[in-house]
Amino acid sequence: MKKNIIKFKGLGLIILILFSNSFKAQFDAIYTQYMFNETFINPAYVGNKEAMDVTLLNRQQWTSFSGHPVTTAFSLHGPLSQSKMGLGISILNDQIGVLNRNLVYLNYAYRVKLSSNNVLALGLMGGIDNQTNKFSSLALNESGVNDDPQLANNGNIFAPNFGTGLFFNNKKFYAGLSLPRMIDNQVSFNNSESVTTTKVDFSKFTYHITCGNLFTLNESLKLKASGMLKIVKNAPIQLDLNANFFIEETLWAGLSYRTGSAISAIAGIQINKQFLICYSYDYGLNGTQKYFTGSNEIILNYLFSFKGKKIITPRYF
Repeated sequence: MKKNIIKFKGLGLIILILFSNSFKAQFDAIYTQYMFNETFINPAYVGNKEAMDVTLLNRQQWTSFSGHPVTTAFSLHGPLSQSKMGLGISILNDQIGVLNRNLVYLNYAYRVKLSSNNVLALGLMGGIDNQTNKFSSLALNESGVNDDPQLANNGNIFAPNFGTGLFFNNKKFYAGLSLPRMIDNQVSFNNSESVTTTKVDFSKFTYHITCGNLFTLNESLKLKASGMLKIVKNAPIQLDLNANFFIEETLWAGLSYRTGSAISAIAGIQINKQFLICYSYDYGLNGTQKYFTGSNEIILNYLFSFKGKKIITPRYF
């Protein structure tokens, strides 16, 4: 199929890469503010706080463009059995033009106390990936192409997935290693039907390495520095570097840099010890900024204290 016969209505080139004989049924969503909740990156993160943690995130990417990617994520997790375990659920929705993707995962972590302050957790996650493709809604500018089986397919694709991870933390430092999705789901088109192939392919694993540290600069100013590496075979290593200042235990202000992609400004307010609102704006560095405006992301995080317990201080990790 010639690419120049397709006229996208509000889609541009976002999904052009999907029009081949096969494509992956899953892809990793992008977050700028992953450092405030790593549940979707690492299942071992669940239960690391002394309260039930609820997070809602919404990301609007390339906001001036019709059909731009929109990511909405929700997570709920907390400690069990005197913090020896953590349990949670994560739900994600990705919309990119005519593509709609949903993920629902259960997360479990077993936490080992190495000392009074140091904890090492092993986590597992498992769930379902679902993707709906409404290719037939695309506007085409040549007759006859509507018979293309790749555009006639509007199927619902369901596929299982699972992941694992390690997470170490204390009051001022954390480090994690994870494989959030270990199954490679490939979708092939055969006439108007789609066929999903599910397999574990070690060469396609995406490794996430995260770390962060809290520096107390003075009584009213703290610095939360963090970073994340994404490593996958036959692709450039992606590095996220973040520096967030915490002012008077109330205001967050910082910068983030993603290699070859974007620089971001981050601002937030700690309403109280339990409730955080944070916003980030991404400015593209890879040439897309001249075609699209930047990306907006907002995150809401709330900690529900358990009966008989108090949240003494805002949780930094």
